[in-house]
Amino acid sequence: MSQPAKTSPRASSAPDAPESAAGTRAAAQRLRMRRELAAAAMELFATKGYEATTVDEIAATAGVARRTFFRHFRSKEEAIFPDHDDTLIRAEAVLDVAPAHEHPLDTVCRGIKEVMKMYAASPAVSVERYRLTREVPALREREIASVARYERLFTRYLLAHFDETDHHDGNDDPLLAEVAASAVVTAHNHVLRRWLRAGGQGDVEAQLDHAFSIVRKTFGTGIGAGRTLGPAVPSVPAAVRAEGEVLVAVARTDAPLDEVMRTIEEALRAR
Repeated sequence: MSQPAKTSPRASSAPDAPESAAGTRAAAQRLRMRRELAAAAMELFATKGYEATTVDEIAATAGVARRTFFRHFRSKEEAIFPDHDDTLIRAEAVLDVAPAHEHPLDTVCRGIKEVMKMYAASPAVSVERYRLTREVPALREREIASVARYERLFTRYLLAHFDETDHHDGNDDPLLAEVAASAVVTAHNHVLRRWLRAGGQGDVEAQLDHAFSIVRKTFGTGIGAGRTLGPAVPSVPAAVRAEGEVLVAVARTDAPLDEVMRTIEEALRAR
C-alpha cells in the first residue's frame, strides 16, 4: 500500500502569511465599522437624547443596515464603547509576554495602560463619552461592566503567582491578589476621570505613574511568589554607600527602570 505523501513544515506553513494578513485586514475593518457606528450613536445621543435615539437611526446615520449594527453590537448602549474588546485583548497580550524579571504588579500596571491609551487616542471623543455616561444610567452601567472585565483579567494574572490551593489559616495571598488588582484598576480610573473632567488636558501618563507608585508601595511586597526572578536587588544598606554628599546606589543591570528608581528613593529616605 502506498504511503501518504509527507508535507514538509515549510510547505504546510506557507499559507499562514496570507491568512494572517487577511485576518488583520478583517479585524481592522471590523474596528473601523464599530467606531463609525459609535460615532453615529454619540452624535444622535448628544442631539436627540439617549432615550429618543433608535438603533435604526444609528444605523442610518452610519450608512449601514440595521442588521449590520447588530453584527457589531447587541444594543445601543453597547455602541458607545466600541474599543473595549480590542483593548482587553491588547492588555492580555502585555501580560502574556511579560519579561521574567518583571514584578507581576508592574506587569498589570503596564497592561491597564492600554486602556488609558485607548481614551487618550481621541480626547474629544472620550470627554464627550464621559459626559454621556454621567447623564445616562444605562451607559454608566455598561461602563462599569467593561471595567469589571479588566479587573477579572488582572486578578487571574496575579493569582497565577500564588498557590490557590494553599488556603491554610493565615494565608492571605489570594485576597492580596484580588485587592491589588482592584487597586490598580481604581488608581487608573481615578486618574482617567480627573483627566476627563479637565477636558482631556494634562500629562495623564505622569499622573498614572504616580498613582501606580502608590499601589506598588502598598501591595508590591507580597506578590510574585510564582515567578522566577533574577538575582535579588541588594538591600539599601548593602546597595548604597555615601561619598561625601553623594549617594551611590547599586542595582542589577537587567533591573526594570521602576525598580531602579525605587532603590534610589529608598536610599534617599534612609539618609
